[in-house]
Amino acid sequence: MTDSRRLAFVGLGVMGYPMAGHLAAAGHQVVVYNRTQAKADQWCDEHGGSSVETPREAAVGAEIVFMCVGNDEDVRSVALSEEGVIQGIEAGTIVVDHTTASAELAVELESAVNAKNADFLDAPVSGGQAGAENGQLTVMLGGEEAVFARAESVIGCYAKSSRLMGAVGAGQLTKMVNQVCIAGILQGLSEGLHLAEKAGLEVEDVVEVISKGAAQSWQMDNRAGTMAKREFEFGFAVNWMRKDLDIALATARKVGARMPLAGLVDQFYADVQAMGGSRWDTSSLIERLRRVEE
Repeated sequence: MTDSRRLAFVGLGVMGYPMAGHLAAAGHQVVVYNRTQAKADQWCDEHGGSSVETPREAAVGAEIVFMCVGNDEDVRSVALSEEGVIQGIEAGTIVVDHTTASAELAVELESAVNAKNADFLDAPVSGGQAGAENGQLTVMLGGEEAVFARAESVIGCYAKSSRLMGAVGAGQLTKMVNQVCIAGILQGLSEGLHLAEKAGLEVEDVVEVISKGAAQSWQMDNRAGTMAKREFEFGFAVNWMRKDLDIALATARKVGARMPLAGLVDQFYADVQAMGGSRWDTSSLIERLRRVEE
């Protein structure tokens, strides 16, 4: 690394912790903030860098501030509060929000950041915990081309692909499309595997054959085997998927898009929550089909 940058990372959850680690490993100077200080201390022990007590302190002096928290409310807390990121940024700073949140919030944040003569990118990610840990995330961004160009190489520390999708908010809109497609694929995969089980087929053999054809998907390649074993501990929880689908469905109503399948699968995930599966990963839709009969 010949271009060491001063960076801040706010939010060291399942995704943010390894993402910030990749930045440090690339030689950047990273200051971190996390609501739970013990997690920030642990990160510093592993990766070096330093931690601070507020998002504002993290942002002071940073060329780029990355945020990766839970939802719109969390973003507002770490960005817009009196001790938030925007209170600490300087002219020319870039604020990058990796949280999956609403497009409306992205526009709100852009306005607040621009008021400080700084720049903003909304940049939700796809790839899950494994993608974050392996530096193989896909990042979909909204913002200005010149701002993206300044941040792209740094984002590349943990991304296999990053693409500007349009103005601020376009990244979040693209992530909504991503989540809707995943929901539909997982419901179809769940029903297919359930049919194989009930028909007495060897699920592993079925998947091996059909994954070579048009039915192949990332979810089939990475989750079919664990779904068959009833293992559902892979990072992206049902609670978070319902949050994401709620954002997508609200946006669909606003723009007049029809998404009957997404609405139905959202209710199926509500059933999984009622079964005690709030923290199961999203492939747990198959358990709903099994439990109906059990």
